[in-house]
Amino acid sequence: MAFESLGEKLQNVFKKLKGQGKISEKDLKAAMREVRMALLEADVNYKVVKDFINKVSERALGHEVLESLTPGQQVIKIVNDELTQLMGGTQSKINFADKPPTIIMMVGLQGSGKTTSTGKLARLFKKQGRRPLLVAGDIYRPAAIKQLQVLGEQLDVPVFSLGDKTSPVDIARAAVKHANYHGNDIVIIDTAGRLHIDEALMEELTMIKKEVNPQEILLVVDAMTGQDAVNVAERFNELLELTGVVLTKLDGDTRGGAALSVKAVTGKPIKFVGMGEKLDALEPFHPDRMASRILGMGDVLTLIEKAQESFDAKKAQEMQQKFLKAEFTLDDFLNQMQQMKNMGPLDQVLDMIPGMNKAKLKGMEFDEKEFIKFQAIIQSMTNEERKNPNIINGSRRKRIAMGSGTRIQDVNRLLKQFEQAQKLIKQFSGVATGKKGKKGKLKLPFI
Repeated sequence: MAFESLGEKLQNVFKKLKGQGKISEKDLKAAMREVRMALLEADVNYKVVKDFINKVSERALGHEVLESLTPGQQVIKIVNDELTQLMGGTQSKINFADKPPTIIMMVGLQGSGKTTSTGKLARLFKKQGRRPLLVAGDIYRPAAIKQLQVLGEQLDVPVFSLGDKTSPVDIARAAVKHANYHGNDIVIIDTAGRLHIDEALMEELTMIKKEVNPQEILLVVDAMTGQDAVNVAERFNELLELTGVVLTKLDGDTRGGAALSVKAVTGKPIKFVGMGEKLDALEPFHPDRMASRILGMGDVLTLIEKAQESFDAKKAQEMQQKFLKAEFTLDDFLNQMQQMKNMGPLDQVLDMIPGMNKAKLKGMEFDEKEFIKFQAIIQSMTNEERKNPNIINGSRRKRIAMGSGTRIQDVNRLLKQFEQAQKLIKQFSGVATGKKGKKGKLKLPFI
């Protein structure tokens, strides 16, 4: 996950500060040196790091911090504020045209995830009730048109194409006419990329821009390329005047420097981030939420939004009643796993929970294969066994394993996890109904 190493280092720095009653100027300077090193190691642009440290130091060395009763917390607040400002301050939204269609040009180098991001963006707009049209404007890369058409079919979004013999400028012009005629209120043009920025590429993109006058020119860059992504953004911006950036592969093992540098270097905001390969893994970028996650303070708003999107409201209400009565069957367990799976990778979900001890959760993942295996095991049980797993003895376990094509150890592991979930439900139901006499923190079985 991006920022994981940076987040751990910054959190360690601030843990030391929080442990002190008073902070001296010497303590703060030492802490800022560590912050500087952590940012540079995360591949943040050197000039950006220098400006950032200067701003934080100037505020942190003021009397309101040094003389505060909680100086450590004050410093964390300042770093959080400055990180948020560094990444853009507030969420930058799409500029919609006063009169539809809104035209969006997707630009970038080959391999940055441009075509996939084009499809993901269309899905996002469709969920908002809009009628997007995808435009196959990359006539050079083999199978680029086909890739976009396959994405269109998966999303049930129309794709406009004139094949690979018509010029991209003519394709863009015809696509806008098509959108006007068919009532598409958003036109997303997937333009060609190259392995590097060259004159021919930029001239073609400039001509498309001049022809269709887009409201948005979004540059798609791969976060894994670090400072190269920032350099590419700077060059594209000089030639095209970008309106924003889409940062892909932010879920990968990347240091995150591009996300912290691109706005400061180009002046253009990150509008969306790719958090995985699936078509629903594109999120609007919130600088404040990302800063909060980097500093280990979680991201409750995004967590709530993901839960609302993934969980069926009626089922959630039914489940709440079962929680209160401590009635929780294996069918319910399977249903909850499915809905958790819909929220995305477990490490990303845990990242959003404030104060989550990630060190203790290392290695925990929502394994797709494991889920399929558990699903097969539960579906191989009788209705009575699903309602009352206590009756599942040795011979029943053997039968269930054979019926699901799994091993007895797999059945045992599922039943063990279900037993832990049941204990947790009983704790929740006791707290919610006031049956527990003791007060105290609720401890999850895996923490």
